[in-house]
Amino acid sequence: MFRIDERDIQFNLYEYLKLEELLALPAFREFDRETFDLLLRNAFDLAKEVVAPVNAPGDRAGCRLDEKGQVHVPPEYHAAYKAVREGGWFGLSDPVEWGGQGLPELLRMAAWEAFCGASCALMMYPGLTQAAASLIIARGSEEQKKTFAEKLLSGVWGGTMCLTEPQAGSAVGDSRASAKKIREGWYKIQGTKIFISSGDSDLVENTVHLVLARTPDAPPGVKGLSLFIVPKFRVGADGKLGPFNDVHVAGIEHKMGIKGSATCTLAFGDNDQCEGWIVGNEGDGIAIMFHMMNEARLGVGLLSLAVSSATHLEALDYARERIQGVDARQMKDPNARRVPIIEHPDVRRMLLTQKAYVHGLRALMYRVARWGDVARHGSGEEQEKCQALVDLLTPICKGYGSDRANDVAATSVQILGGYGYCQEYPCEQYQRDARIFTIYEGANGIQAMDLVGRKLGMKRGMVFMTFLGEIQGFLAKAKEHAALKDCAAELEKSVEDLQGIAMTFMGKNMAGETLYVLLQATPFLKFMGNTVTAWLLGEQALLAADKLAALGKGTGDPEAAFYDSKVKIARFFFKNLLPENRSICQGILSEDTSALDVVL
Repeated sequence: MFRIDERDIQFNLYEYLKLEELLALPAFREFDRETFDLLLRNAFDLAKEVVAPVNAPGDRAGCRLDEKGQVHVPPEYHAAYKAVREGGWFGLSDPVEWGGQGLPELLRMAAWEAFCGASCALMMYPGLTQAAASLIIARGSEEQKKTFAEKLLSGVWGGTMCLTEPQAGSAVGDSRASAKKIREGWYKIQGTKIFISSGDSDLVENTVHLVLARTPDAPPGVKGLSLFIVPKFRVGADGKLGPFNDVHVAGIEHKMGIKGSATCTLAFGDNDQCEGWIVGNEGDGIAIMFHMMNEARLGVGLLSLAVSSATHLEALDYARERIQGVDARQMKDPNARRVPIIEHPDVRRMLLTQKAYVHGLRALMYRVARWGDVARHGSGEEQEKCQALVDLLTPICKGYGSDRANDVAATSVQILGGYGYCQEYPCEQYQRDARIFTIYEGANGIQAMDLVGRKLGMKRGMVFMTFLGEIQGFLAKAKEHAALKDCAAELEKSVEDLQGIAMTFMGKNMAGETLYVLLQATPFLKFMGNTVTAWLLGEQALLAADKLAALGKGTGDPEAAFYDSKVKIARFFFKNLLPENRSICQGILSEDTSALDVVL
């Protein structure tokens, strides 16, 4: 049965990140704790009772393309989608004036963690729709916002992001889709886009595609791309649907996972009747699209968290119930009591490894969401600082988060053993669904290159130094706190090495050895992700230790057991998982170029 880690979510929101302090911002003054609690309760209930039951049936049914070119989603999805739509869950943190709820992004993160864990394939549809609406609200004209924003945020229309072409995957600058001006603001669009998530469905009346295309005299590469709003059906001045806009579904993919999410090949303008409405100016496409791409990358981090938590809790429940073997200390006694596998040391190690990654990823995603709230609604230096930290850590959220999601999902299958490999339990579906997370919205190698190529150097490295300062501030406390003082040195070593590697990369780039930096980008992303996770788990451990001391109860009390577990999770990570950074650092600094030199 699908479960949500409600206690850890509450801890992150109210104790660790102090959600209620956001009420001091003018944008949130009309809300209160009671509203937040009610919203979360409704979200958790909807996820458990309505969304989760469609997950396995949707996986078995998949999507279907009929002879008229219409995509049909799994039948079970319709009622669940309608419930999410009618509940107003699409635009929780979007502006009220365009149909959103105007709530904190931090709160949306918690609600959507529940929905995405319940069925990540179903939630692909509203997820991309919300991201499309957000881009139009942020970068579209007033007329474009009036035409599309409310329809998207209400879920009546769907939204997509159309970048990939057969010859232009990660190399988006190789895009050949064309756009020829026909009147002011409007262009004829022609071309084929592939791997388009939620590219079509019978859940919505219209699908609004955000399409990158190249105008006739545009320069080559990404600088020649423009962005267009291309609806499946044209929209009249009165907001009503008009004629078909010559956007055809040429096929749908048959995939390893997220089978209920329609992944489409779209043909634009086969009959020269496809019209697109330009967003911004010609040549601004990639810069504008990055708004949606960054939101989508954070969305993958959220999916990674949600699926990681769901599959871990499934494995935890199984381990508590599955009787197999005897206590290792009584193996020679044939009459010894048979025990649940959660009592076996190796199973406990796997479960705690999972829990550490899940809790670390939740802390990261929620922290980034809170920074995002201040970046959007705060002011002054703090606003600028928060936006910079969101930008810096986006590759970690997507890249490190999705890598760990795959680790956690695979570990669940291992814990369940043969049953984990069978459809009788949901763990095999979680593993199949999670596999795409490392690939779409910029493969993780691209995230790593973005981190070392762009993010480390933001504002001449000052953003990275601000980030290090945050961790060093925590270390000053940790070294004096009984909960972590004996293991804080491990994180201190990682921070020193992190700074040293960054300086090494800077020197390599200046010396023209960029290939070596790119060779080590993925190991560096993992190194930095481990460091971030240790920092956030450590912060939570200090808070939990103080609350445990104030509580004055033993672990027989549920609250005391929770706080005690937060401390032990951090200590486990510091002593067992963070030391991996030592070997990663050794490899990065080895100067070994075998992978570049070998004949393959």
